[in-house]
Amino acid sequence: MLNFPDTVLSQYSDSPALCSIIASFNAAVDPQYMLQQFYDQIWNLDTCIGVGLDSWGRKVGIGRTLSINTGEFFGFTGVVNSVQGTSGDSFNVGIFYSGTPTTTNFTLVDHSYRQLILAKAAANITNGSIPAQNYILMNILFPDRGNAYVVNSGNMTMVYHFTFPLYLFEVAIIANSGVMPVPAGVSATLTYPGTIN
Repeated sequence: MLNFPDTVLSQYSDSPALCSIIASFNAAVDPQYMLQQFYDQIWNLDTCIGVGLDSWGRKVGIGRTLSINTGEFFGFTGVVNSVQGTSGDSFNVGIFYSGTPTTTNFTLVDHSYRQLILAKAAANITNGSIPAQNYILMNILFPDRGNAYVVNSGNMTMVYHFTFPLYLFEVAIIANSGVMPVPAGVSATLTYPGTIN
């Protein structure tokens, strides 16, 4: 209650014991503090943490855990730094490709997960055009990092170009998370100068 003394009968209003009990009870159950905490930690996407972000992730359809490709495969030629994961590693360096790339799970921290949720929310309402994808890359996922853009390379393929090195989880966001919209029947590849460990 905001003004609990106004609700106490006049004959009890001068009782210090009763007023102290009511004041401590009022402080313990004051809904204003709890409503503000709920708004800050669950409802407001800019300030929510932990469970609040997980709730937002379920609403837009993206999880906190990503699969990161960790293995380089044996081969004489191949596309380096691509979504397909093929490489040109030689004997005693690369492993034979078994049909599925070796992966490890990576759980995003709150700040990175918030960016992923915002990107997925933008992707959910976008028209899937290259300018819309460029906006998501430059303004939501990788602000102030350098140039990141999508190019239609013809023959039903598109390429994500990055002029700056990426973390492995950022490669997984573009390649494995499903955040970036790819038109049906189009393959996507990824080029970047290297990875940051």
